[in-house]
Amino acid sequence: MREIVLDTETTGFDPNSGDRIVEIGAVELMGHMATGKTFHEYINPERGMPDEAFQVHGLGDDFLRDRPKFAAVGQAFLDFIGESKLVIHNASFDIKFLNAELKWMGLPLIPWEQAIDTLAMARKKFPGSPSSLDALCRRFNIDNASRTLHGALLDSEILAEVYLELIGGKQPDFGLSTKPQQKAGETSTQWTPRSRPMPLPERITETENAAHAEFVSKLGGDVLWLKS
Repeated sequence: MREIVLDTETTGFDPNSGDRIVEIGAVELMGHMATGKTFHEYINPERGMPDEAFQVHGLGDDFLRDRPKFAAVGQAFLDFIGESKLVIHNASFDIKFLNAELKWMGLPLIPWEQAIDTLAMARKKFPGSPSSLDALCRRFNIDNASRTLHGALLDSEILAEVYLELIGGKQPDFGLSTKPQQKAGETSTQWTPRSRPMPLPERITETENAAHAEFVSKLGGDVLWLKS
């Protein structure tokens, strides 16, 4: 199963008020494990960077001026995510911005049901507790010391670890607890243990047995081994 852990950075909170995406970071998971494949782009927002947003992610006008516009990377982004589930912390925010940018390009929008919202997952699993990415890192002992500023790719990598903890750890399901379903008329192929036709030979020598008996006899009458 392929999943994409995703994060964006923006100039503000509302694309309908002129705010734009300035960074996209995405990490590929296969079977809940990171593959090493990523998508990462800094984007020229074609507008000035408000100071409030700059204080969050540190991406300023001089840094972004020569970066590609969203129109130059939008299709590559869609190709990378495909139809895979998108794991996003506060998914409504990122999907709102991504769909605004895709709409302005005339590209297909991302269906809301394609997203898995880890913020909603955390609030359901830990009701009443802080559910920010930093708070979840503290809860799960995930090292986020390098996260002095928000960054889309770094946050995606951290979120991938948080997501795996939210679903039950880095190895959430090997299918060991699932019994295969047998259809009517089929012969069961499920393995069951059988008794050995010949018992295995003793691997303890008579000397070792005698030494053990002598040791136990010195322990007193309340020894568990002596009780029937």
